Amino acid sequence: MKFKKNIKSAFLVSIAMFIICGLFYPLVMTGLSQLIFPHQSNGSLVEYEGKIVGSKIIGQDFTDNKLFHSRPSAVNYNTYTDKSKYSGIASGSENLAVSNPKLKERIEKDIDTFLKENPTVTKKDIPEDMITASGSGLDPHISEKSAYIQADRVAKANNLSKETVDKLIMENTSDKLLGVFGEKTVNVLELNLSLIKQAKK
Repeated sequence: MKFKKNIKSAFLVSIAMFIICGLFYPLVMTGLSQLIFPHQSNGSLVEYEGKIVGSKIIGQDFTDNKLFHSRPSAVNYNTYTDKSKYSGIASGSENLAVSNPKLKERIEKDIDTFLKENPTVTKKDIPEDMITASGSGLDPHISEKSAYIQADRVAKANNLSKETVDKLIMENTSDKLLGVFGEKTVNVLELNLSLIKQAKK
């Protein structure tokens, strides 16, 4: 009799926890997030000319010479043009030690690419974040310096003045967290959209 009673109690507790944790809690939290933070809870999606072009919180691999480029990504920002190399949705870094020759090879390759794309820049002036991948591989931001160092190329490619491009960078620069922590950053997608709008004028 006691055994049956214990089984019944365990069963009822399991059902109650399933309802509370599996149904009630997710529904309440989803409802609150949609009510209080609808933009963020839906992925902070960014629209341009009526179409969703990306997310404010997920980076993209921009390669067009007319646009500002993002930092390297070990997971290619979750975009796979070669389906044979697709390994599923992921985030993260390669976690290569500084002694690993693969890391040195990858960095040297990225430096060469950056210098070819930005001929007015010298190797010693390349900001660290333009040759190092973020921990998630999905970072949508670059440093303020990384944006300004691409300004010559972007201005020339879009037939804009350097001053105009510098102004766009300044307008799209976010301050340090609470004005103290971290560094000033630039959201690459938002900057590129501002650039496209300016170039169309």
